[in-house]
Amino acid sequence: MSTTTGPAAGSPSTAIRPSLLAVFAHPDDECLLAGGVLAQHHAAGTRGAVVTATWASASRRAPELAEALAVLGPGSPRLLGCNDARNPEAAPGRPRLVDAPLDEVVGRLVGHIRDFRPDIVFGHDALGQSTGRPDHVRTHQITLLAVEAAGLAHLHPDAGPPWQPAALYAATHPESGVGLLRPLLEGMGKSILAVPDSYVTTSVDVTSWANTKWAAILAHRGEVARERLLPGVLARLPEADRTRIIQTEHFTRLTPGPTKGDPGQLTT
Repeated sequence: MSTTTGPAAGSPSTAIRPSLLAVFAHPDDECLLAGGVLAQHHAAGTRGAVVTATWASASRRAPELAEALAVLGPGSPRLLGCNDARNPEAAPGRPRLVDAPLDEVVGRLVGHIRDFRPDIVFGHDALGQSTGRPDHVRTHQITLLAVEAAGLAHLHPDAGPPWQPAALYAATHPESGVGLLRPLLEGMGKSILAVPDSYVTTSVDVTSWANTKWAAILAHRGEVARERLLPGVLARLPEADRTRIIQTEHFTRLTPGPTKGDPGQLTT
């Protein structure tokens, strides 16, 4: 994987490409925030999977998510099945993610981590991704707890044998990388939350995978049809502007440096 910034992870010819588990709040977050990385790693033969915190398997968005993942390559959807903070049709009768018992939801995610056994986990940042949606913030918190708990046998013992991922990354938006997004969102009365550039440890150029990423975003047809949501906003832009927005993905490594036995980083 080519990068514009970030720590080196060894020679590209010798580095082991790590397996990836993405954890995001809603269907379409996986495409918008990390679709290029997921597609790139899948094409290289890397194992990948996506866990989505909200929306149930019987919901209208589940088939769209499955179609998007088929485009990107990381297997079938893994759904925690919590309700969306803003849309009660996501999982009728289930608690909202922001209201669900924390330890219970962490335990469910631990089960997916131990089942898939990824080298790297990545998801939302602490700001909740540009607009600070509460489900994004909660998913970030749950992911932090689950990645640590997954490696400790005494925590959630019914979730399977312990497995410790080598690294945790947060997808993020640096101030210098917001670009066209800022005027687009501000023009709709939305603020945009970005982190200082120094917070970003890895920026990945996914231009070669922009068409695949865009095809996956288009699979979320319900969101594309809504003009005030980001997929809908992107769909109404000239292709050149859209590509400029989606061609770079930014991440912050939240675990402290490579450790003994670390099979690689997101930057390989």
